[in-house]
Amino acid sequence: MAQGAVLERSQAQHEGDKRRQILDGARTVFLSAGFDGASMGEIARAAGVSKGTLYVYFENKEDLFEALIIQEKTSLAEALFTLDAGDPDVPGVLARLGTSFLTEMCRPEHVSVVRMVIGACEKFPRFGLAFYEAGPACGVERLSGYLDAQVAAGRLRIADTELAARHFLHLCQAGLLTRLLFGAGGIADAAQMRHQVDEAVRMFLAGYGPER
Repeated sequence: MAQGAVLERSQAQHEGDKRRQILDGARTVFLSAGFDGASMGEIARAAGVSKGTLYVYFENKEDLFEALIIQEKTSLAEALFTLDAGDPDVPGVLARLGTSFLTEMCRPEHVSVVRMVIGACEKFPRFGLAFYEAGPACGVERLSGYLDAQVAAGRLRIADTELAARHFLHLCQAGLLTRLLFGAGGIADAAQMRHQVDEAVRMFLAGYGPER
């Protein structure tokens, strides 16, 4: 490989690492101070970079917050919704997905981010759009693709797989995330989550399972 190409790759990796370093620092500050309370100076200190370096990568706090939202939600959606379309064990796939989905949705850090986005999106609507497209919309699209494959294989009867995907995810969280967002109760324990997911799978298959 030519020396120029090696240097170019090394520079790109360095810039990627520096960007991740900044986003890690931003996550810490936003979670502790909130969107309005966070400052670029605090973020630079938490990330271990100068303010000059910070502004090389992000023009302002709004751009930085949006980038963090997209990174967080995209990586989460990719981790949760990696589904094998050829797996015939529909109840098992849904139960595993529901458990990991509900566990992540109820994490205190996730709840804090949702609150921040909701609080800021009236002034900055693009935050809500970025959060929605990188997270919920991506997850629904991936689950819908799995459901399409199961319909084609005759394992499910679904006319609208996108709507069915939304049904399943809402059945899983059914009130738990709403309760946490409003601070109206603590995090459900493992037994409660398992019961919620089991019932979500049962209800989903009752409505969309194959004819008997």
